[in-house]
Amino acid sequence: MNLVVRETMLAFRRAPLLSALSITTIAFSLFVFGLFGLVTVNIQRVIGTVAERVEVVAYLRRGTPAETITVAMSDIQAFPEVQGVSHVNEATALARARRELPEFQEIFQDLEANPLPASLDVRLKPEFRDARHAAAVADRLTAFDFVDDVRYGSDWVAKLDHLRNIAGAVGLVVGAAFALVAIIIIGTTIRMAVLHRGPEIAIMRLVGATDGFIRRPFLLEGLAKGLLGGVLALALCYGAFALVNAYLLHADFFTTGEALAGIGAGGLLGLVGSLVSIGHHLHSV
Repeated sequence: MNLVVRETMLAFRRAPLLSALSITTIAFSLFVFGLFGLVTVNIQRVIGTVAERVEVVAYLRRGTPAETITVAMSDIQAFPEVQGVSHVNEATALARARRELPEFQEIFQDLEANPLPASLDVRLKPEFRDARHAAAVADRLTAFDFVDDVRYGSDWVAKLDHLRNIAGAVGLVVGAAFALVAIIIIGTTIRMAVLHRGPEIAIMRLVGATDGFIRRPFLLEGLAKGLLGGVLALALCYGAFALVNAYLLHADFFTTGEALAGIGAGGLLGLVGSLVSIGHHLHSV
């Protein structure tokens, strides 16, 4: 293993310009892919923020005993889709309406009695904030005999699902295209390094070196170049993110896990590119 590492380090020293060019090319190909990743991440987080507003509201019949409501809340909390449930009484409902609907202040002031019913506001877990699960929870709430009506904004939840599906499909197709381009560029770049050391490989074959022995330094070199390119691409992405954040709009950067995954993807692409390139070259020698 020490010999493999030493050979890899020597490869960097023998052709520092070619190594730097390889790392830079890998970095810029991953940078383009990273920019698309940043856009995708921010779109998904915006959709997730909007999806936080998905809730099912069960309006209660007037005069429902507090004990009945307490028992029902415990039952509803046990639903697998439910994150939390809260009771909103008539007075709280009216106060909230006055706060959120200022254009109807005159109407609210002229009221002789509170027309708004109490309700149970049911918040769903993130993985269940879609039209299908919201409808399923609404159907179960309707079964309670003290529930007068159930609403969850079916139209806009369906539109949110549609938007989520479009964003996912576009992200998958465009992301796959960018990944394919990155793989081609990285493979071509590493192949240049392999061809540069063609005479060395031929000599190693002549003295009896096995294909596995010849391959290992190139694979480690490809892995190292991919990781270094991933780090540089991440730095470039952060620079672009900082500019956008400062002059255009507020955005989110990759989480630590996503950043490490991106660097790891660079290493993996470098490893695969080296494997394909050296394998093709060994067959032709």
